[in-house]
Amino acid sequence: MLRERDTPGGANIGLIDTVARYALDHGFHAIVEGILYSGHYADMITGLREAHRGVSFCYYFDVPFEETMRRHATKPQAAEYGFAEMSDWYRPLDLLPDGVEQIISAEMSVDDTVSKVMADVGLHDPAGPLNRPDFAARACCQRADPQSGRPPDTI
Repeated sequence: MLRERDTPGGANIGLIDTVARYALDHGFHAIVEGILYSGHYADMITGLREAHRGVSFCYYFDVPFEETMRRHATKPQAAEYGFAEMSDWYRPLDLLPDGVEQIISAEMSVDDTVSKVMADVGLHDPAGPLNRPDFAARACCQRADPQSGRPPDTI
């Protein structure tokens, strides 16, 4: 959004923090997702987890570089950057220092990954339409249940 290069202390980190806090403060579930280098984002993620009144989950997608390159080749922006740039960006097992992340392997299917995350956050309906591509995004953006008053529970 800011078209800023990913740097420690960059304005994008504060913006991500502000948007996530705003969503949580207004009763929404929030997902912070992206290539979030632990050296740049760990303090922000830790601060969000510590300030959040509900339960928070962190996941790390452990995708080997070769698989990352294969997946990149299928994207519309594949010609904009390639092997050289991505080898500079890639950091294997760049985990947060406090060990809170659950590791999701490249072998785990998209459906299994979505099912796991939805079950972890309490939004999994075994009879629900997990095969619909919009389900995870839609479910994770719903307001907290107004009748039960259940607080938002996902970062």
